[in-house]
Amino acid sequence: MVEMAYEHLLTMLMTLRIAPGERIAIDAVARQLGISQTPVREALSQLEAVKLVSKMTNVGYRASPQMTHEEVRDLYALRKLIEPYAAARAAEAMTDESIAELQAIDREMTEVVDGDALAYSQFAEADARLHRLIAEGSGNRLVAETIERLHAHLHIFRALYSTNAPTRAATEHRAIIEALVAHDPDGAERAVLQHLERSEQRMDTVLAAPEDLQK
Repeated sequence: MVEMAYEHLLTMLMTLRIAPGERIAIDAVARQLGISQTPVREALSQLEAVKLVSKMTNVGYRASPQMTHEEVRDLYALRKLIEPYAAARAAEAMTDESIAELQAIDREMTEVVDGDALAYSQFAEADARLHRLIAEGSGNRLVAETIERLHAHLHIFRALYSTNAPTRAATEHRAIIEALVAHDPDGAERAVLQHLERSEQRMDTVLAAPEDLQK
């Protein structure tokens, strides 16, 4: 029950159906899921631990405020330290099942067209699966948990701003996938770092634009 509530709330946060700063009504979530309030509270406690929600005295839980531009840049700095390492370790441990999943992710990403909001949701899901597979493939639980948390925060920020370029990102992801499939740790490490650097550049371009052009 707790896991179901957690995944439901995480999806709501990442798709902005619960907006940054919005109050989360525990009773409403419990009714929606057909469960008691206890697992919802436990799920919110877990989300609070990763800074996706916050508990306010006499108010209850709220979605965390929108990240600042400086926080986003700090997030990228941390990702560039952790994710290339995780990709290298994952490349060494790829199984046939993992490779099949990577190939499916690659197919889904290449079908997305820039500017297609509906298709982007599919791209975002595939992107999350790729990063989760790399994180889990690292064999390091703390690294995996950190990557998962960072990716969730960044995805919410991307959803708030038009920072997505699926066609370019899909090409970068393909380079990562090819290195993972080839069991090439050095290649995977380089491909992930290059992807993060280019992603950060795209983010900086959007953040430097006038506010009315960011939406």
